[in-house]
Amino acid sequence: MRFLRWKFLLVLICMLVVSACGGLAQKKAEQATDHMNMGIAYVESGNYPSALKELLEAEKFTPDNPKLHYYLGIAYVCNELPEKAVTEFNTAVSLKPDYSEAYNYLGTIYMSQNNWDKAIYFFSKALENVLYETPAVSLYNMARAYYSKGDYRTAVVKYQEAAIRDRNRDLLPLIEIGMGKAYYDQGNLVEAGRHFKMSADLVPTFAEAHYWLAECYGKQKKLKEAKTSYETVLTLAPDSELGVKARAAIKSLNP
Repeated sequence: MRFLRWKFLLVLICMLVVSACGGLAQKKAEQATDHMNMGIAYVESGNYPSALKELLEAEKFTPDNPKLHYYLGIAYVCNELPEKAVTEFNTAVSLKPDYSEAYNYLGTIYMSQNNWDKAIYFFSKALENVLYETPAVSLYNMARAYYSKGDYRTAVVKYQEAAIRDRNRDLLPLIEIGMGKAYYDQGNLVEAGRHFKMSADLVPTFAEAHYWLAECYGKQKKLKEAKTSYETVLTLAPDSELGVKARAAIKSLNP
């Protein structure tokens, strides 16, 4: 009888310990979530130092959360610490091998370092996930990388693929101007002009589209059209770098 009593007490103690541990784990999870949500909110509001502080605090409680490492990577990028960002994005994809957004961010970091081939590799990794919700983003970035390394033909192909996958047409003005530049650098002024005009038509306030359209008209000796497009640039962005170039170009058209 005494043995059974002791056995009952031992089981009860174990249950209490397990319950306490479970409560502690739940509390840690809640603290991690609170810090991570606050960190994400700071990222989205542009307060990057505070974001980093909150996300690092969250990491103390849940170091194996891929989403946490993804946002830590973004916070490090925004705090101009790209090497630490690369570490965090790599951790995110090691924990979640199909984390397309993290692969895409790795690609953008290497593209900013002019490492085009490595950037293209990571954009390709992002696209391996058939459930990736924004493939147009990685395709657009890949096209920019191919353009930057001088492979204009492949850049056009990737821009075209990006346009097809851009369901909400959010990127289309940028895709069109990208295709225009790729055709322009191949000497195909007709196609270049068509894409620059499409970009300008999609967003009439897009000064860069009007500038490149003017450049294209100038190359084709369509001086009246070129002047009109340069003047549009001056109206939209008179004090910008493009505005300065447009002003100089107009003077050259009217010596």
